[in-house]
Amino acid sequence: MKQETRMQTGTVGDFIAHYLAEIGVRTTFGVISIHNMPILDAIARQGRIRFVPARGEAGAMNMADAYARVTGEPGVCFTSTGTAAGNAAGAQAEALTAGSPVLHITSQVDLAFADRDRAAIHDVPRQPEMLRGVSKAVFRIWDANNALGVMAAACSAALSAPTGPVSLEIPVDVQRSDARFPNRIHPPVRVAPSAPDAVIDEIAALVTSARRPLLWLGGGARGASVEATELMRRGFGIVTSTNGRAIVSEDSPASLGAFNMTPEAVALYERSDLMIVAGSRLRGNETRNNRMKLPAPLIQIDADAAQGGRNYPIDIFAHGDAADTLRRLIDRLPEKLATDPNLAFDIATARAQAEGRMRDAMGPYRVVADALSARVAASAHPWVRDVTISNSTFGNRYVPIAGPRLGVHALGGGIGQGVAMGIGAALGSLGPKAVTLLGDGGTMLGLAEMITAVDTGAPLVYVLMNDQAYGVIENIQDAQYGSRRHYSKVAVPDFATFCASIGMPHRRIASVEAFAETFDAAMAADGPQVLEVDMCAIGPFGEAFSGPPAGAAGNRE
Repeated sequence: MKQETRMQTGTVGDFIAHYLAEIGVRTTFGVISIHNMPILDAIARQGRIRFVPARGEAGAMNMADAYARVTGEPGVCFTSTGTAAGNAAGAQAEALTAGSPVLHITSQVDLAFADRDRAAIHDVPRQPEMLRGVSKAVFRIWDANNALGVMAAACSAALSAPTGPVSLEIPVDVQRSDARFPNRIHPPVRVAPSAPDAVIDEIAALVTSARRPLLWLGGGARGASVEATELMRRGFGIVTSTNGRAIVSEDSPASLGAFNMTPEAVALYERSDLMIVAGSRLRGNETRNNRMKLPAPLIQIDADAAQGGRNYPIDIFAHGDAADTLRRLIDRLPEKLATDPNLAFDIATARAQAEGRMRDAMGPYRVVADALSARVAASAHPWVRDVTISNSTFGNRYVPIAGPRLGVHALGGGIGQGVAMGIGAALGSLGPKAVTLLGDGGTMLGLAEMITAVDTGAPLVYVLMNDQAYGVIENIQDAQYGSRRHYSKVAVPDFATFCASIGMPHRRIASVEAFAETFDAAMAADGPQVLEVDMCAIGPFGEAFSGPPAGAAGNRE
């Protein structure tokens, strides 16, 4: 009898809904279909999880991705099989780039027809191969008996270092099949590698003899704020990738922040005698395609062994979790390192110079950037950015954020993900409104998800920079193609009329002097808001941003 009280019966769909609720999932995203209805019906009947119906699978995946980044918990996305799973692939590639712990629960045709190319409705015979290209791992629930084990394995894989999106296929007839499952579900295990003591001993020996050591922090070190801050206190200077911002407070004078490849940064590296890179891939767009010289000796810490020395030759590689490795390193170091007392001053000077040059390049938009800078970090707003000139000039580096999980942007450089990411970040933050920086070109790709923002009452403000063009493309055409502006002009709707049609409050700004007051009004209002900055009325930036140099990959912005 006791055994019976620990178990319940239902369908596999019932079990999936129960499992997710038991491990703490409270919000999920997706698009309903005949092939995932058994699970979503169970979620609705059980009433323990919120399901956010997106307008498309790509938007749902972007929402789950941003939700995972802000919360550090699994972002769950539901899609149907075949084309629907394919619709989410581009957004899932972004989650893979960012290492977001996303669980993509998709479906399959009836098990008897799966993988057999029998032309069943929605069938894609090589769907697992497609999913493997954008996933950390791919699983399938074959029957009710292995549902518990596969769910535990999939969730653990998504949350274990290095984190990343995991795809889970569940054939629709399996979803409907009878199941018997425990009432109590234990949370998934988060596994992280541990660097050998001998490796950390080697690192400690080099650190104690360094005079101007630097610590480069990437997104994989977001759980190492305490350790990184302590190393800074003991004498390290700090540099971050754009995905590693605010692991150490961005107010710290010894932090260069993400001004990581400016001339001032390069000069700083030349005068440094050691760098530890923790949880960063040293991406090309932050290292001049790996041509920027970094200090030596160069030490790398990463949970993914395959990243060791991938982009730069290194002197020591520590295969381990960033927080654990840095904590054990600190245990081996003196209370205060014998570092150059001028290091923090030199870093603060380099950052101030880089910020000053950026302010000059902004032209009139420094008023916008300064207004955002004074507000975003002060109230711990999530700071979400799409690929747009405004983000490339001031959003990624200049506007401070209050914590390492509050910065969300399209790391893979894909345009049009910001509208949906803003929703996921807003619903995950459970605090101040999310602020989302968009361009008109990217907004057009995600426009339908603004309806989702209205439906959910998502607490966010969209700052829509509208120049009615792919602005960076036009700048590149001016700089490299004799000002031949082919295909870069974008026809956009009247956003005020569009917003009125979906019940989205809209404010237009035609003068930068009006930005701060208008922004404050939007932040004080309930639900989602759109602030459209009319760049055609305001004018160009002080310096044209024309993306990466000729011959390097670029993006529409």
